[in-house]
This record gives sequence, C-alpha cells and structure tokens, in this order.
Amino acid sequence: MTTAHPLRVCVAGAGAIGCTLAARLAASGQPVSLLARGAALAAINEHGLRLADLDGEHQVMVRASDSPAALGEQDVLFLCTKAPALAALLPTLAPLMGPNTVVVPLVNGVPWWYFHGEPGRFAGSRVEAVDPAGVLTQALALERILGCVVFITAEVLAPGVVRASNPHLMILGEPDNSQSPRLQRVCALLAAAGIEARASERIRDALWTKIIANLTSNPLSVVTGATLAQLYGEPELKAVVSKVFNEALLTAAAYGARVAIDPQSFMEMGAGMGAVRTSMLQDYEHGRPLELQAIGDAVVELAERQGLAMPVTRDILNLARFRGQPSL
Repeated sequence: MTTAHPLRVCVAGAGAIGCTLAARLAASGQPVSLLARGAALAAINEHGLRLADLDGEHQVMVRASDSPAALGEQDVLFLCTKAPALAALLPTLAPLMGPNTVVVPLVNGVPWWYFHGEPGRFAGSRVEAVDPAGVLTQALALERILGCVVFITAEVLAPGVVRASNPHLMILGEPDNSQSPRLQRVCALLAAAGIEARASERIRDALWTKIIANLTSNPLSVVTGATLAQLYGEPELKAVVSKVFNEALLTAAAYGARVAIDPQSFMEMGAGMGAVRTSMLQDYEHGRPLELQAIGDAVVELAERQGLAMPVTRDILNLARFRGQPSL
C-alpha cells in the first residue's frame, strides 16, 4: 500500500455486492481482478460485467478466474462472499497475499474480527458463532483486515448481471479505530469509483447500525417473504421488527456502540428502500445456505456474554432456520 505503482485490486466473489463493486471500479478505469467460479465466471469472461444502478448502465471487462494463483499478488483484496463460505475460501487465498496486502471483508453480520484491536475485558476474544475453533483467525492474519460496513442493495438478475437501485455507501475503519494511510487510500480508491466512502474513527458504531438493519429484516423476510417496504411499513410486521430492534439496540449499547438513529426514523428509512428483497430471502429462494450464524446467532452470543436475553430474535431465527432446511 506504500508503493508508487497503481493499486492491484481483487474482488473475491461474483455475487450481487462483488459484481457491483468490481463493475464500479472497472468503470472508473481501475484494473480489477475478480475471483469467481461456475456460471458467473463463464458469463463474465464471455460478456463482461453488467451493472444497472442510479448512474445508468455499465458493461465492463475484468480479469476473472477461479484460481487465486492465476490472479497473483494483490494490494487490496475485497472479500465479497457470504459468511458461510469463508472457512473454505480463506485458506485458498495465500497466492493473493503480499507482505502488505490489505483485506477488506464485505460480509454481513458480526465479523469474525470483531474483538481484534478492541480494548476491554473481551479483547482478543473470538465470536464462536462466526469463527468456530478459530478457523478464520488461523487462516488470515487479523493485522491485514480493514473493517468495512456496506450499505449497498443489489440483486443478481443473471450470472454477471446485477441491478443496484439505491445509492452506494461504504464505511471503512481500522479495527483499532486509528486513521491509517491504508484506510485513506482505500477510501480514495472507492470514491474514485463513484462509491461514497467514509473513513470512520468508530467503525463498530456503523457496524452495529448494519447489524441491526440485517437482524430486523433478513431472518423475518425468510419467514414472511416480505420486502423491505413491507417489513418496515406494514403494521403487523413493524410490531415484530420493533421488538427485534429494541433487543439488538440494547446489545449494541452494552458494547459501547453509539447507534445514532431513533426507532421511527429507522422504520421510515427501511420502508423507503422500497420493494427490495433481502439477500437472505434471495438465498432462500435459490436454495442457498442462509447467513443465520453471522446475522443472528452471533448477535445472540454477544447478548449472552452481557447477560441479555433476546427472546423474539431467537424465535424468528428458529423459524427462519426451520424454513431454510434443504428438505423444505
């Protein structure tokens, strides 16, 4: 990150967020490598990436491969996979790593690095729900990680074809809340691609805002099939969402997070996102694994450490897990 050459940037994962990020970067003139596989890899190599967002239609070519060794050493690596895929993915990424490679996970829910760089009685702790037996911590040095919270809503229409209907926002921060040169450089990289990138001195505040947004919407969307507009706008669903919101907000406060949003504004913002189906609902509809561990179980685990109960959240997670069983 300190050399003068143009940044070597790789996006790992060709889902909705990965394709959106890679397309925006490539459209800005930034060379991008994309780690993909299967139908997405074939489509991207043949037709490029296609993104429709608020700025219009973008079709760009990127260097795509399913082999980290073929892509080589990178300066910045964006991890854009689902949380359940990380345990299998991280050990394969060694060929992408140089001595100063920065890894930016764009993953929903409580991150496995949550307590890295955090002082206090939980310093150095592990969140078992997202890093059982420390598999992720062992696979990737925590010092490489730059925290990131993604506020991008996107949907895959076909392999390599994505639609994003809201503004792009990413909040980044060092796990120890320092203002580092690498933080500023990654923010500048994203800003040049037309993505609003904010450098935070309290990354976990933004993290908890996103955790609460995910927790109040994703599992309940699987149970109900509702869009964001319905979850946060229909009276029957708002009543349930409010209970989950309060349970999560209390947990966030127990960890010192400052979530600067009131319940009414939160509901209005959620409803204003429109007829968007959550990523978890999309995964459910396509028979893919649900991110319940990172989005739900990890929050419950953190609450338990503080002696807090989350009864409504637990019930909804159980219902979503039941619905997500492969046989149903």
